[in-house]
Amino acid sequence: MMTNDLIARLAGELKPVSRLAVIRRVVTGLGLSLIASALLMWWWLGMRPDLAEASTTMMFWSKFTYTLILAAAGAWAVKRIAHPLGSIRVNIGLIAATIVVMIILALVQLALTPPEEYMAMLKGHTIRVCTFNIVVLSLPLLIGAFWVLRGLAPTRLTVAGAAAGLAAGSIASFVYSFHCDESAMPFVAIWYTLGVLVAGLIGAITGRYILRW
Repeated sequence: MMTNDLIARLAGELKPVSRLAVIRRVVTGLGLSLIASALLMWWWLGMRPDLAEASTTMMFWSKFTYTLILAAAGAWAVKRIAHPLGSIRVNIGLIAATIVVMIILALVQLALTPPEEYMAMLKGHTIRVCTFNIVVLSLPLLIGAFWVLRGLAPTRLTVAGAAAGLAAGSIASFVYSFHCDESAMPFVAIWYTLGVLVAGLIGAITGRYILRW
């Protein structure tokens, strides 16, 4: 009877959790870390000086849309994996499809370009720093994503870490696009995507330790 009384007492003290609790935590963690990443970009790299002029071109909006879709899919992945036995297959599929579309657009652009200009489109003038900068800008976001998941209930820690890393890298690529003046789709398809994937790998490796209960 004492055991039953104890169980009844503990159960009686439980309070229902709001259905919006997970969303609020995701928005808070990723929102604050997005601000931190944007401030880091502004202080460290600065906004591109021709942003107003660039925003009138299709190339700018192609890069903007690409990174925004990746960022949304990554943030959604964090929300989905936060639940026990959560799955991010849909998110991985969306991210992969978005990357494939960008690769197709990049190949079309290359096909319409004289061969002597191929290397310029692939390498741009920031090849040495683009991926590195995205990874650095992803670090505040990775911390924020880990904070989100530490307060929830992911059970597959490596997958959860990968989701956090993909979200961090994707949102960081979106932030970085406001500094970077590269516009060629082949460049974005390779070096922006690589930055996202590297951040995802970092998240997968570290998540299995940081997210332990």
